[in-house]
Amino acid sequence: MKNVKSAVQSMLGALLAGSLLIVANPVVATEQAQQRRAARDTRQDTRPEARQEKVDCRAANQKSNAACRQDKRETKQDGRQQARDIKY
Repeated sequence: MKNVKSAVQSMLGALLAGSLLIVANPVVATEQAQQRRAARDTRQDTRPEARQEKVDCRAANQKSNAACRQDKRETKQDGRQQARDIKY
């Protein structure tokens, strides 16, 4: 009788632990999805800014095309870094 009671208690404990994992997983997944979306939005918002910066640079004729292109790359890289900061 004691063995049966012990077995039932351990099965209930395992069931309870498993159900807690099932409940916790969607919460973590939802949080990660929100972080990915925020990071993606940050990268997408950076792209038009980088394009406009290059257009303004070329219009002002401040630098060579290569230098303007490098400025655009740096702006996009800053956006990527912000996205990484959001995700991690």
